Amino acid sequence: MANQPTIGEDFAHGTGVMAQSSAVIGNGVSVGHHVIIGADVRIGDGCRLGNHITIEDGTIIKDRCTIADFAYLGKRPKLSARSTAKVGELYPLKVGADSSIGSHTVVMAGTKLGERVIVGDNAGIRERCTIGDDAVVGRSVTVENDTTIGARTKIQSGAYITAYVTLEDDVFIAPMVVTTNDNFMGRTEERHKQIKGCTIRRGARVGGGAHILPGVEIGEEAFVATAAVVTRDVPARTVVMGVPAKPSREVPAGELLENQ
Repeated sequence: MANQPTIGEDFAHGTGVMAQSSAVIGNGVSVGHHVIIGADVRIGDGCRLGNHITIEDGTIIKDRCTIADFAYLGKRPKLSARSTAKVGELYPLKVGADSSIGSHTVVMAGTKLGERVIVGDNAGIRERCTIGDDAVVGRSVTVENDTTIGARTKIQSGAYITAYVTLEDDVFIAPMVVTTNDNFMGRTEERHKQIKGCTIRRGARVGGGAHILPGVEIGEEAFVATAAVVTRDVPARTVVMGVPAKPSREVPAGELLENQ
């Protein structure tokens, strides 16, 4: 191993591991082949790292996390000159205890994952995102910058969560859901003042393939049907469906979180 970081007991590693001397690796950690561990990285006790992983400077990985092959943690973004994303310094990536990050997944600096978070293979999570405890970000999901995802929220395979979105606790996002934040689709300077993602309140559910327009608020425990196009706010505990989505009925009492 190149350089000599601070290493706890019962450390096991493969070939080609390179760790900066300022890194700290806890007890009972195992690291696969060809892993790069940057300066000031902190890896907690009992973590399991696969092969061909890159962990950028300052990243904090708490105890008992599992990081699969080819993951890239703490990457810094490279923005285009016309990007609407914020610029400036980013704090290091933080991964909460007992979390799992899938193969070929990228999680950028400036983001914080809570405890027991699961991130599926091929997912991408941009900078300045906050993900609550026990949340699931499924396979091939994209979470853009400055997004908040609440505790126990589940985002299933292939969904697209655009920048500046808020998903509160216990939200369910089905496969291939698309959220949007720009009614001007990249044209005119006016868009910079009006870019806004959707807000999906606690316990709401969004069916597969639904599209949600910029700035829409979906109320607490609301239900958006499969393939709906949501163009306006959805009242709490209301089922909406169609193109454009319209109210159909109330969510049955037996489906509410309070009755589970």
